[in-house]
Amino acid sequence: MPELSVAPLSLYVHLPWCKAKCPYCDFNSYAAENFPAERYVDALILDLERELPRIWGRQIHSIFFGGGTPSLFPPESLDRLLSAIRARLRLAPQVEISLEANPGAVDAAAFAGFRAAGINRLSLGVQSFNDDALRVLGRIHDARTAHQAIEALQRAGFDNWNLDLIFALPGQDYAAALDDLRNALIHRPPHLSLYQLTLEPGTPFASRPPAALPDADSSAEMEEGLRAELAAAGLARYEVSAHARSGRQCWHNRNYWLFGDYLGIGAGAHGKITLPGQGILRTRKPPRPETYMAAAMAAAAVLGEQQWVGPAERPFEFFLNALRLMEGFSEEIFEERTGISFLLVEGRLRRAAQRGLLERQGRHWRPTAIGINWTNSLCREFLPEKEAPQSRPMASAS
Repeated sequence: MPELSVAPLSLYVHLPWCKAKCPYCDFNSYAAENFPAERYVDALILDLERELPRIWGRQIHSIFFGGGTPSLFPPESLDRLLSAIRARLRLAPQVEISLEANPGAVDAAAFAGFRAAGINRLSLGVQSFNDDALRVLGRIHDARTAHQAIEALQRAGFDNWNLDLIFALPGQDYAAALDDLRNALIHRPPHLSLYQLTLEPGTPFASRPPAALPDADSSAEMEEGLRAELAAAGLARYEVSAHARSGRQCWHNRNYWLFGDYLGIGAGAHGKITLPGQGILRTRKPPRPETYMAAAMAAAAVLGEQQWVGPAERPFEFFLNALRLMEGFSEEIFEERTGISFLLVEGRLRRAAQRGLLERQGRHWRPTAIGINWTNSLCREFLPEKEAPQSRPMASAS
């Protein structure tokens, strides 16, 4: 059997508070007018210090501040946190440092402050440029505010940034979806993440679905047209939901998709760390902010939950991620990051190729144009006999 290799390492930092909880959102986030930013930063630093023995000496290639709405945190708090991170971790010279922001929860001065703190990539959750749609989605901004936020981040000197956009909204037709996208493209974003609205279990939209949702055929027509429009605008699709100009793919999220390692700190943050000679360890921190802060400041050696990913579970976890990428994966990467011989999964991949879902070039495999839309079906082929609990990164592909 191949030996596990140390994978590239990222740092994910979860900042859980929002001004308002959107009815479609199933992330670990909490609406609050005020929150203890400085106490939470103290807890994050203590959380990081507990994790250091597992990753000591390894280089961090990317940092992602996700939420929640991280842009609610004062730039000074993030500056203090980043200074603490730099003092404890070895950062790559060109480390990518991303921050999620919402147009209704940031101003021009804050953008400049984030830039001065060392953040070099922003992900702006616009979702739509239609005021009626934004109200239905529970967003706290309008279209005018969204345009102003994009202009402000550009004035602050950010040249690496993402826009999140949602389609198949209640009452939306193809023309309205295209208008949304064209409003985004006016600003020439380097990266755009395009998601279909889904009714996630446990959300208000799941229990009380909004009226006039587009049917499956209409949604598929929207998606096909919007992705063609993005390609024509120079934003190539490189992942199920992500499009980017040359050189602007999100390094952090590509590391997730290629089954890289990531250290997770913050309330509810997930982590995945490869420990050669031991295995792959998944971690999850306490989800409630108050519980998390109390636990981080206590003397306990272990914070949150830990679970080893056994060999039987690794193929499913690998393909659940790697098959989202248009570029696919190499057989060498599979063996290095799972510690499993490729021969054990090759037969199932060949069958998927015969069905037109995958294509192979030498020792490299990638989904076809059909297969990229059937990743869930593909991944089911690799479920272990006894299905293991699943973890997922707390960051979107943005």
